[in-house]
Amino acid sequence: MPYRNGTYVAFHADGTSEPTESDMKYYNLLRAWHVREDNDFEFVNSHDKTAAVRDSSRKETLRRRLVERLNNSKNMILIIGKTTWQDMDWVPFEIEHAVDDCAIPIIAAYPGYTYIMKPEDLRSLWPAALEVRIDAYAARVIHIPFRREPLTEAVSQFHLNNLPSSPLTYYTRETYQGWGFL
Repeated sequence: MPYRNGTYVAFHADGTSEPTESDMKYYNLLRAWHVREDNDFEFVNSHDKTAAVRDSSRKETLRRRLVERLNNSKNMILIIGKTTWQDMDWVPFEIEHAVDDCAIPIIAAYPGYTYIMKPEDLRSLWPAALEVRIDAYAARVIHIPFRREPLTEAVSQFHLNNLPSSPLTYYTRETYQGWGFL
């Protein structure tokens, strides 16, 4: 049994390796928050726990690395941008393995939002693999804006032994007020 202390981050790369042209920019922002000394954002990045995979790697090699990383994770941050629902390759695979095989909670983080209190209103942004698992109550998901405070809270709060209560979990108005978002 692997030691499951990592946070796996999934995002739609939109067919590019240019970080500013896809949701990769949000992944890089998470990494920047983590290394800043004046910041309380802490997470063990599952992607740092295995050997790097280059863009030229064979699909099977990449799949094995992703499985290994997910198997070592306690939760998953799924960055849901405007084009994530279009991904038909890696994001659906990552969601399927995270929910169906690893049973880890998903922290659905939406760039461009200040608060989220009706996650069902964001259904049009969900990849099909997530939508199916939410509808079947197979996934345990906390829906949050892609902001440091909610991400810090969700990463520390939700894991294998403390799952969100439902597929449509969200933080309360009072929580957002405490962060100064409302």
